[in-house]
Amino acid sequence: MEKAEARELVERARGAWEAEEWLRAAELYERVLAHFPDLEVSAVWWYDAALAHKFLRNWAKAYELGREAAARSPRGEGDPAYWNLGIAATIQRDWATARDAWSGFGIRIPDGEGQIDGGFGQACVRLDTGGEREVVWIERLCPTRGRIVNVPVTGGRRYGEVVVHDGEPKGERVVEGSTYPVFDELLLFESSELPTLEVTVTAGEAADLEALVELFTDHDFGAEPASSVRMLCACCSEGTHEQERSVGAGAGAQQVSLAAPEEEARRLLERWAGEAAGGRSWSGLAVVEDMS
Repeated sequence: MEKAEARELVERARGAWEAEEWLRAAELYERVLAHFPDLEVSAVWWYDAALAHKFLRNWAKAYELGREAAARSPRGEGDPAYWNLGIAATIQRDWATARDAWSGFGIRIPDGEGQIDGGFGQACVRLDTGGEREVVWIERLCPTRGRIVNVPVTGGRRYGEVVVHDGEPKGERVVEGSTYPVFDELLLFESSELPTLEVTVTAGEAADLEALVELFTDHDFGAEPASSVRMLCACCSEGTHEQERSVGAGAGAQQVSLAAPEEEARRLLERWAGEAAGGRSWSGLAVVEDMS
């Protein structure tokens, strides 16, 4: 391939990119890279081709091309080629490459080999299942994986699932002066065996409802009162939203979503109701149909 032809293909690739024709853009870049893999500008072409496949959710190709992009990028300077490779390698479960990619980006990773299960703080993830979108809290296990610590109300999702999320925040949640990023989910990485249940509880005051949530949490289960769920439009969801840590109003009857085996849920509900002299009761415990 002559350089003049390569320049023409690159211009066509850029045009396809502007039109968000990701597959076409990647194919054109790859044609050029087959002949000119190591020009100074080639690192950008490798990166764009890998990123196009990331947009297409073609993780095998994003991983393959991402390795080439990262190999031509400076280490320790926050180069996005390493971040995208870290995501793709994580999804491919190539933990050695993922660890090296995060280090190449400039992130300190816990020592060891294999899967990364560190403490990377709290964040939020916007789940997307069949067009339904819901923001949930996660405990971050690595720069791109997090375990869901809410009971999702979106059909087919569960408490305790591990999801892979993107690296660019799309919104913020502010709680007691601390700001937490909201990331978009890329895929479900690890499923959860805990079913979702619904129950109607009556609580005399907010402290009673908080005690219920704490009881289930202490047993590694989940409890999500309806009063803690906030409905936001897409614009507000992707902006900065302030919220409280409390579970919301507690007096009266309301529905609570639970994540626990049914018999365990019954036992804990009975225990919760019996720990107060009055004002606590529950009824109508039922398994939510899994639509996944």
